[in-house]
Amino acid sequence: MLITPSGTRGGGLAGCQQRPRAARKDWNERNPDAMPNPASPPGPPAHPPEQPHPARLKVGVVGAGRAGTVLAAALARAGHQVVAVSAVTDTSRRRAARMLPGVPVRQPEEVLAAADLALLTVPDDALPGLITGLAATDAPVAGRMVAHASGKHGTEVLAPATRRGALPLALHPVMTFTGRPDDLDRLAGVSFGVTAPDKLRPVAEALVIEMGGEPVFIDEASRGLYHAALASAANHLVTLVVQASELLAAAGVPDPPRMLAPLLSAALDNALRLGDAGLTGPVARADADTVAAHIEALREASPEALRAYLALARLTADRALAAGILTAPAAQRLLDVLAGAPR
Repeated sequence: MLITPSGTRGGGLAGCQQRPRAARKDWNERNPDAMPNPASPPGPPAHPPEQPHPARLKVGVVGAGRAGTVLAAALARAGHQVVAVSAVTDTSRRRAARMLPGVPVRQPEEVLAAADLALLTVPDDALPGLITGLAATDAPVAGRMVAHASGKHGTEVLAPATRRGALPLALHPVMTFTGRPDDLDRLAGVSFGVTAPDKLRPVAEALVIEMGGEPVFIDEASRGLYHAALASAANHLVTLVVQASELLAAAGVPDPPRMLAPLLSAALDNALRLGDAGLTGPVARADADTVAAHIEALREASPEALRAYLALARLTADRALAAGILTAPAAQRLLDVLAGAPR
């Protein structure tokens, strides 16, 4: 059933454009170089071309983390078959049982052997070692699609497997997951950062759409910047919101999340719709005395919060000046106040 890198196998992806049954070849007879655009018979087609769509796949998951289990569950909901999962810790085994009921837990090499599409969903820093280890131990990767869900990495990290005939895909869902069944619904309309060889781009696109997402292609060289932007927006936002909640609680507010929710929702909406024009508050108004009062209050309440406030206030002032919201003299007054604060 397995073949060399110049082909595939019958249980795998059967090309992106479906053809009449009489004209369809088995994967063992086809070259993946032609996979995105299978050869058509001469003359005009008898029927309009169908939209790209993958065949039913056997899916394996190496690493039953939050992302891996929800992606596998989404593929199962689309009609693919999840055949095996690897899970090391008790937590990951319970997660696999909850999200992928009935799917057997196997060793990584057994997962690969059973799968047409292997999802390697381990932490970013563990991914290179996993790929190198699988290649070094002759794990069965030839003719299989090998995908990861890392934001940091593109397909270069999969090179050891690619050299052994694997078909590499990077499919990163731009969403945070909790490991609960309702994660599946969060995929609807979510962007996926996709990196893939040209011949596999239609395959990657079809898989993402089947999972309910929207594919956005990211160049290999841009993956680091892409991921840094997402981490700054989402991860650092959590830190800022939690920190603001703690400061409000210290100020005597009984329910900080309730107070913050409408303000943060409006601010986020303004930022996404208006960009820098959505800036409001004392920095955007050049209220230097108000900013000085903030600095004094934070110096007493939380030196850590003060450092974050100063860094973000300087950045906000710079952006407001560049956008024409602040005049140069007003921006200078603010920067003088910020420069006088302890760092």
